[in-house]
Amino acid sequence: MSKQDTRILTEDQEAELLRPIDEHVGAIQKKIDALRVDGSNKVIALQSGIDTTKRDRTLTKGERANEIAAFEDELKAAKAVEAQNKPEVDRLIAEGTSYLKEHFKSDYYDAVAASCAAQKGQAKKDYQSKLAELAVEHKQNMAATSDSQETKEEKYVYKNRCYDAKLENERALQAIKERSHTAFSYQYHLIDLLRMSKFTVAESWAQKWENYRFTFNRRSFLLKNGLYIAIVLVFIVLSIITPYVKGTQLLTTQNILNIFQQASPRMFLALGVSGLILLAGTDLSIGRMVGMGMTTATIVMHQGVNTGSVFGHVFDLTGIPVIGRVLLALVLCIVFCTIFTSIAGFFSARFKMHPFIATMANMLIIFGLVTYATKGVSFGSIDPSIPNMVIPKIGAFPTIILWAVAAIVVVWFIWNKTTFGKNLYAVGGNAEAATASGISVIAVTLGAFMLAGVLYGFGSWLECIRMVGSGSAAYGQGWDMDAIAACVVGGVSFTGGIGKISGVCVGVIIFTALTYSLTILGIDTNLQFIFSGIIILVAVTLDCLKYVQKK
Repeated sequence: MSKQDTRILTEDQEAELLRPIDEHVGAIQKKIDALRVDGSNKVIALQSGIDTTKRDRTLTKGERANEIAAFEDELKAAKAVEAQNKPEVDRLIAEGTSYLKEHFKSDYYDAVAASCAAQKGQAKKDYQSKLAELAVEHKQNMAATSDSQETKEEKYVYKNRCYDAKLENERALQAIKERSHTAFSYQYHLIDLLRMSKFTVAESWAQKWENYRFTFNRRSFLLKNGLYIAIVLVFIVLSIITPYVKGTQLLTTQNILNIFQQASPRMFLALGVSGLILLAGTDLSIGRMVGMGMTTATIVMHQGVNTGSVFGHVFDLTGIPVIGRVLLALVLCIVFCTIFTSIAGFFSARFKMHPFIATMANMLIIFGLVTYATKGVSFGSIDPSIPNMVIPKIGAFPTIILWAVAAIVVVWFIWNKTTFGKNLYAVGGNAEAATASGISVIAVTLGAFMLAGVLYGFGSWLECIRMVGSGSAAYGQGWDMDAIAACVVGGVSFTGGIGKISGVCVGVIIFTALTYSLTILGIDTNLQFIFSGIIILVAVTLDCLKYVQKK
């Protein structure tokens, strides 16, 4: 054991440093508490009494009104006392916080921080000394062994002793970390008492940063953010080499806007399937729904009489005003997509069929139906006035991005502020527990599939307008994998019940940006699939590691 560092404070020494601060601030706190007895404290108690009376169903309407009136009379008097004492209370609070600002760090915390740093160094020396001691003892024991079995047992004992020493060192370091954190937080505890839980913005951020440092774990951080860090590094490399390889800059305003423009329709699809993944499900029919929606929207919004037929019938919708055809196309896209997602949702919910099977059947049915009905032909372009009507550009800014932002806001609200959203997380996390809590798993599952259908319909309609038509049954092939991959990369776990809308958005942007960047570099489309596959594999691996760690 190494010699004790004299810079390390004992508990008594630390308490002695803190005593003058406690006494000074404590004296101020007593004065403030005395002023608050008939003022702020009474206001809080009376307001609580009014709220309780309003909820008391044992009282008649008249009794409730009388009690509330009595409380309000007392409340008025208490507020008057509070207002009268406020200048003095504010002065005392300012005096206390000013004293803390001047003395807490210099007189107390700096000494504790230095003590913790010295204690940390001491712990490291003790650990190294212990390992050296164990190594010497192990060497002596190995020299005394007479056969392979004894040698094996000695190695096993040595390994365990080293592991115990490591655990002991980690416990010592954690205790030092907690001591430093407690000392730092004590100042805000005193401010909390003075101000009744009111902090300035700077004080709030200082506490958040300290709490983040205190709870930071390198393994958890890398599991959560390692993939994003790697992707950012890849983009940095691509941004550096693109000017040399292609003679053009990658990170330009126009390229960034192009990435967001391409990502916008895909955002709808990812938001839709993310709800299903949240339920530990998936959807393999997204690409075919995009093809169906694109075909439907192109037929309805086609420029002039359609050049292709549906079951042998050629549509001529030129008699309907353009805005009418735009809205009709949107409605039909949503209705068709919602019908098919509802079918898959029904079989998944009612018969407990895995969504993989239900949506795979959907995929085959949709593709076969649309291909047979249209003979697989492309329906050409839509009326050229429609894109400027629905997604015009304001300068260089494509307003299609605003549609995606609106979808993000709506889905975020549904997930986080509605009963359905809370039930979605509950069912995804543990369907049996959700059922026991009175949640209808069938209703939640059907709701998630129907919401996905609405989003798919919107997404395919927007993609049709962005591409100015050209809808066919084959359009959207592979988009299902892109949408699912974006959700997984964004942290929506296949184990269910885990995921955030912000993660989905990041995932969509990552995949769209990667595809766009590799295309600018001239990388073959087939090779781009390799990059996507590697990202998906790493993302799911990290997700599995997080799940195993929790278990």
